[in-house]
Amino acid sequence: MGLFDSLKAGLERSREAINEIFYFGGEVDESFWEELEDTLVMGDMGAEVALSVADELRDLAARKNLKTATQLRGALAERLATRFAAPARDPFRDTPSCVLFVGINGAGKTTTVGKIASAAHEAGKRVVIGSADTFRAAAIEQLDVWGQRAGVPVVKRDRGADPASVCYDVLDEADRVGADLVLIDTAGRLHTSPELMRELAKVVNVTRKRAEKMKAGPMAVYVVLVIDAATGQNGLAQAEEFNAALGLDGIILTKLDGTAKGGIALAVAQRLRLPIYRVGVGEHVEDLQEFDAHDFCRALVGE
Repeated sequence: MGLFDSLKAGLERSREAINEIFYFGGEVDESFWEELEDTLVMGDMGAEVALSVADELRDLAARKNLKTATQLRGALAERLATRFAAPARDPFRDTPSCVLFVGINGAGKTTTVGKIASAAHEAGKRVVIGSADTFRAAAIEQLDVWGQRAGVPVVKRDRGADPASVCYDVLDEADRVGADLVLIDTAGRLHTSPELMRELAKVVNVTRKRAEKMKAGPMAVYVVLVIDAATGQNGLAQAEEFNAALGLDGIILTKLDGTAKGGIALAVAQRLRLPIYRVGVGEHVEDLQEFDAHDFCRALVGE
């Protein structure tokens, strides 16, 4: 299965409702537009985006004399794609870089780190993984397994250690081996806990200061939020809080294959103007794909 095919398969549940609109025959009428608006809103892309896109599509249909739902499908994908912010730089491909993965428990941070480490190592990059989730023993063990599989070193400390100190150690090791890519897993934080967010801000600050002193020159540090797509609009609330506390650089959206809420990608991108670096549409390493707005939107509407 090709990358686009696996993306399309992963977005099947999100696409089902939209497909129902486009399957009817005949010319579009007022009820079509109302149903389109309702469906886009229910897809968790948010009322603001949904209504704006529907209005743009209606204007386009009038100007270009698009009369059938089939004609409008591709146009919808194009309008949705314009809502995404393009990254100035991909931290996983355009190295050297250090990426701190943040998010709530269960979003898929640890698995995401493992998948990216494996893919980057396969692409010939020198990778170092850091286990700064010192509260959850299973996270350390999980990263160890990914590291062994990929042949990538994992820097860790005992459970309960200071996560900021772990990050410092990770960059020491990266400096020693001349790493291209540093991936640091952090503990899950409730975005509603100011104390935990302050602690995470300390982790980010320590990492940035150490990354400035790398032997080969300053290493760019990115703070990337991992969101479980199934959380829907709550994922947007998470993104807003983490961004306010840490100044996010981008988003990774996981578990799209298990939800009908793929529209949350648009809600986050539109509200925060943050790039989406990767989307997860399955269990395998290759199912964590580089985000392409046009391919994503084509897969979402079934073009």
